[in-house]
Amino acid sequence: MSDNFRSRAVTEGLERAPNRAMLRAVGFRDGDFTKPIVGVASAYSTITPCNSGLNRLADRAVAALRKGGTMPQTFGTITVSDGISMGTEGMRYSLVSREVIADSIETACGAQCMDGLLAIGGCDKNMPGAMIAIARLDIPPCLSMAARSSLVITRVVT
Repeated sequence: MSDNFRSRAVTEGLERAPNRAMLRAVGFRDGDFTKPIVGVASAYSTITPCNSGLNRLADRAVAALRKGGTMPQTFGTITVSDGISMGTEGMRYSLVSREVIADSIETACGAQCMDGLLAIGGCDKNMPGAMIAIARLDIPPCLSMAARSSLVITRVVT
C-alpha cells in the first residue's frame, strides 16, 4: 500500500481535477499529488502563554515534514484558558472545549482525506482534545506538546 492511502481519493484520476486545483492553490505541484498529506493541527493562540509559541513549532514541523517527503497541511483548533475564565461563567466551556478540539481535528482530517496527523498543543485542554481525535481517527498520528519553549514528541502507536 502506498503512503497516500487516503489522500489519493482526492488527488488521483481525471474526475479529481477540481480537487487538485484547490490543492494547487495552496502550493501543490505536479509531483506532490502522490505524496502523503499530513495534517498539522496547531493549537496556536495568544489566549494563553501555553499556546503562544506553537506557531513557531508548527512552522518547524511543516518544514521537517516537507523534507521527509510529505505534503503538510496546517489547520487550527480552539483553546480555552481556565486562568482567564476561572470564577466566571466561562468555566462552563472548559471541559467541553476538549470535545470541540477533538471534533475539529477529526473533521479536518476526515474531510480532507489526510494520511497522517501531527497534533501540536500546549495545555490541559488541547492535549486531551488531540488525544481524543487521535483515538477516533484511523491514520498514523504523532502528538507534540510544548512545555516552556521545549518540544516533547510522543509517537502514538495505533
